[in-house]
Amino acid sequence: MRLTPLSLLISLSLLTFNSNAQNVNSVAGIKNEIAVKQTEFDSFSNVLNKHLKEESQQQHQLDLLRARSNKLEKEKKQALDAMNDVYRRMIEDPSLEITDVRLRYQKAVNSHKKNKEDIAIQLAAISAHRRDIEQIRISRHALLNTIEGLKEQKNSARVERLRNEFTRDGVLEINHTINCKRTETLAACEKRGQNLGMKKATKRFLDQVFSNLTEIRLVESKRSSSGAKVKVLNSHIVKSGFSGQGNYDVNLSVTMRGDVNNSRLCHLLNLDNRFCSDYLTTYQSVYEPEVSQPNNKVKASEVVVISEPYVESGSFEEDASKKKEINRYFELTLRSNVHDDEVFIDGVSFGSTRLVTKLPLGIHDIEVRKLGYKPYKGTVNLNKAQTLRVKLLKKNEVLESETIINNTFDGLPSSNMVVIPAGSFNMGDITGNGLANEKPVLKKTLNSSFSMDEKEVSVSQFDFFVSETNYTTEAEIGKGCAHYLNGEPVWESSLNWKNPGYAQQDDFPVVCLTYNDAKEYAQWLSEKTGNEYRLPNEVEWEYAARGGTETDYSWSNDIGSNLANCGWCGSSWSNVSSAPVGSFAVNQFGLYDMVGNVWEWTQKTSGQSDVAVRGGSWNFAPSLARASTRLILARDFRANYIGFRLVSER
Repeated sequence: MRLTPLSLLISLSLLTFNSNAQNVNSVAGIKNEIAVKQTEFDSFSNVLNKHLKEESQQQHQLDLLRARSNKLEKEKKQALDAMNDVYRRMIEDPSLEITDVRLRYQKAVNSHKKNKEDIAIQLAAISAHRRDIEQIRISRHALLNTIEGLKEQKNSARVERLRNEFTRDGVLEINHTINCKRTETLAACEKRGQNLGMKKATKRFLDQVFSNLTEIRLVESKRSSSGAKVKVLNSHIVKSGFSGQGNYDVNLSVTMRGDVNNSRLCHLLNLDNRFCSDYLTTYQSVYEPEVSQPNNKVKASEVVVISEPYVESGSFEEDASKKKEINRYFELTLRSNVHDDEVFIDGVSFGSTRLVTKLPLGIHDIEVRKLGYKPYKGTVNLNKAQTLRVKLLKKNEVLESETIINNTFDGLPSSNMVVIPAGSFNMGDITGNGLANEKPVLKKTLNSSFSMDEKEVSVSQFDFFVSETNYTTEAEIGKGCAHYLNGEPVWESSLNWKNPGYAQQDDFPVVCLTYNDAKEYAQWLSEKTGNEYRLPNEVEWEYAARGGTETDYSWSNDIGSNLANCGWCGSSWSNVSSAPVGSFAVNQFGLYDMVGNVWEWTQKTSGQSDVAVRGGSWNFAPSLARASTRLILARDFRANYIGFRLVSER
């Protein structure tokens, strides 16, 4: 199959990407790639703004030509009337001169014809210019998604880097001197000196580990809750002996390995726990060191010397009782005041309350969520069996919605609609995390309630429409449907709503449809049921998506893990395909998939030729699935990540 790039600009962008990809897996490499892509994105934005300005000028010129056409039409009519008047008078007076009126009419006809040709040329130029604008927009969308995806990778790389910096090996030589007690034997003094030397070595080693952390300024204040540990791999006495003053001196060479409570990595970096989903096993044991004799050696190839000590207090007891305590698990019982909640411990879902589980000794993050309630977030320092009782408080109430079924008839798969109550809300980038086209934030009021599809229109519903009408989509008539290949949007002629490029079932959202395809479905459904259906406008869509909240997502400002189907969102469909409609929890209005799954067409604004899609999709970054995110597209664009849902006025 031949894949055709949507624009040369995208290809040039990808060439830049490939030339800078050699170190992309490191944090520094990813940061550099983000900077490169951001520069390209800014360049595309400047080119787009220039094209839009030129389009405005072209449209103004077209308006002038059309106004001139009306003027020339009048002049032509006047010239024709004058010539006809002379011809009528020639009947009585054949000597009348008609050359001037004939030339006048001929000139008027030629001017009118030339103006019509200029209009046709101008329309063609505007059409070509609009195609360029659309390709630039698609290129910008691709770059924007690439940038946001790289930011996701950067955070994952930061977690991996921190874990690697904590778990490095090292060897230290420690000198330690103690004064033997009068009541202890020489052997006891020797053992105590060696143990204290070992404690000194492990503390200094951990100080050095922290000192060498790349993000020490961010981590330092949370050191006490990091769960950092030291494992002694090997040790031997380089030199030891007693002095005449009753002192014991020992020089130890100790090989150690650092470790950290993996469930705390995201906490240390102020990141969402979804970035730590691969590191949620906790360290279970600390090696009990045995001090060996001076003739035992450590292979230099086994260790890395760590320097630049960082001073921090801490206790690293190595006796057997401490070792047993570190290995111990304790029972945690969780209860809440609601049913059907979900408990997350260190970022991992443990089901609903009442919950009883055993966890390792140490500090653990606890979160309890339920739709419509403010989530509980806290920590528990587990050093004995504990019971935690959580009280969830309801979020600010929104008007209750009701579910209705009014767009079904024989043969059409049932589709519920939800009544969205009238109300006011703030529309746009409320949190400051958005794009330029989401600003400024405006107060919007919907004076009347309306009904909205509970779920995105499914494959089975659209299939029934096609079987009833023999409708052929624009993807099937034209060059197919766009999809992403290695971060590049490409057209594939074989892709359409029946074959979107991934395996789908009847309950998947229908995709590869243009704005016009969606409008045709709405018109057919209106005629079939006698109710008026249409695409939601942007105000209606965002109001319904927010569900009375002012956060980026209807549940919080963090996307969380496996709460929606978007790129890097932790679901089994993320970056793979769309999901069956309704696979995730409803929002406060009872609507499914207002975050992710597929972008959704909205109603075109009067006076504008382009249309906004909203909501994000399975292959776009979480930051582009926010309630206020807008992507502007041409009405004939189609992709395997764009679908729709309908509304009906009441």
